[in-house]
Amino acid sequence: MRVTANTFPDSLVEQLRLLQQRQYRLQHQAATGQRISLPEDDPTAMRRVLDLQAEGRSWAQYQRNATVLKEQAQAIYQVIRELKTVCDRAREIAVLADGTRSPDELRAYAAEVTGLIQQAVQSANRTFGGDYLLSGTRTDRPPFVLTTDANGRVTAVTYQGNQAVPECEIAPGVTVAARPVGANPDSTGPAGLLADARAGADLLNHLIALQNHLLAGDLTAIADTDRALLARDEQNLLVHATSNGLLQARLQTAIDAARQQTASLEGLVSNQADADLAETLVRLAQTQTAYQAALQSGAQLLQSSLLDYLH
Repeated sequence: MRVTANTFPDSLVEQLRLLQQRQYRLQHQAATGQRISLPEDDPTAMRRVLDLQAEGRSWAQYQRNATVLKEQAQAIYQVIRELKTVCDRAREIAVLADGTRSPDELRAYAAEVTGLIQQAVQSANRTFGGDYLLSGTRTDRPPFVLTTDANGRVTAVTYQGNQAVPECEIAPGVTVAARPVGANPDSTGPAGLLADARAGADLLNHLIALQNHLLAGDLTAIADTDRALLARDEQNLLVHATSNGLLQARLQTAIDAARQQTASLEGLVSNQADADLAETLVRLAQTQTAYQAALQSGAQLLQSSLLDYLH
């Protein structure tokens, strides 16, 4: 007659199966350093780990958002510096253009102002990541377009952006805009960098007026009007420079906070999911010993069963 596996007690077979599964699980934990990798390993801990990982991804995204916004703010600050340089030179020209200057000198100053206008527009039409910085949410179009006459003199400037600014979340429920709009002719909304009705600033149009007054030799208009208007433009740029510096500091704080929060959450995940290597190795050795003992018991049972059958 044939002796089948059914002669073994079912409890021993089940014990061997469970010990083998436990041995494989502990070997996996020792190899990966992870206490849980499947929901059935520890359903409660797995749920907690998944929640912590989701929260960690959110904070990592906040950090990336704040980093991009800070880079945008740095690019904006460079634009402000360049515009400030243009404005400073225009104010110098407005002071130099007095009654001691010849018509040729005034025309030379006018030509320089024309160049300053073009330089200012080039700075204002700066892009970041393929988007125009000062167009509001119309990031696919340059904010400022110049109109020139046959002699290359600037006759008009058109703002193509809007007064909406793109915002980004840097912490739960906290949104920030890093980019000002190029121009805002209204009494509400974000402040315009080159033109703002509330500040009395309109840098490009004021430069065009200075250019025209130089060409016309209108020294009275330059002294009585242009100098004061350009002073407003400079003050507006200084206000934006201050706001930009404060924004960069705030964004750096947000970056640091998000980084710390992400690291803290990673630590919590580690506490939940990581295996204690020393403890795992001890448990693995114990399981292997138990498995070997169960195999030996099974072998002895088989030997006893065969002897009983032969007798």
